[in-house]
Amino acid sequence: MEIFTQSLLLIFVLLNPFIMSVYLLTLIKEVQIVQFARIMLRAGLISFVVFFLFAWLGEFIFDSVLQVRFAAFMIFGGITFLIIGVRMILGVGPPMSTINPHSEEIAGAIAMPFIVGPGTISASVIVGTQLGLGLSSLTIAIGLSLALGSIVLFKYIHDFVKTRSEKYVERYVEIAGRITALFTGSFAVDMILRGVERWLNLI
Repeated sequence: MEIFTQSLLLIFVLLNPFIMSVYLLTLIKEVQIVQFARIMLRAGLISFVVFFLFAWLGEFIFDSVLQVRFAAFMIFGGITFLIIGVRMILGVGPPMSTINPHSEEIAGAIAMPFIVGPGTISASVIVGTQLGLGLSSLTIAIGLSLALGSIVLFKYIHDFVKTRSEKYVERYVEIAGRITALFTGSFAVDMILRGVERWLNLI
């Protein structure tokens, strides 16, 4: 049960609904809540299928299909997160491209790269190894539901508040972005170190 709880927290923290709400702010502002919830549901289903495959096949995908060591993927993912974190801290433009609310493939654009990324893929592989296919699938499903449900809740709060105090919404975005940047940078360094440790163990 302890491993299950830790794995669930890992998935939820890596999905990070706070930072995703910042990335999806354009969509949150322009789309009605019912349509927004449907989009997030489709994005969640796409993401779950990807996570399920990595939890099921694990490092086999990297070693035999992609011909890339899992350690190399973790290091590259960490470097990517580090760049994003530094850009957010310094305020050097948007960390990722914003979502076009009129795109026909909007659910897929949200799933990758906003939900499915180096961190969450790595976590899926690790969780699948620790818990097995059944429990890891349950963990991923619950983590996705909690994270995406939190974003839908934020959308509801945003719609309720924006007509009364829009300045507080903008303040939230600024504060959430700064706090998330600290977490993103710290996680990035840890991910790089984990990748290096895994690589050293293989030597």
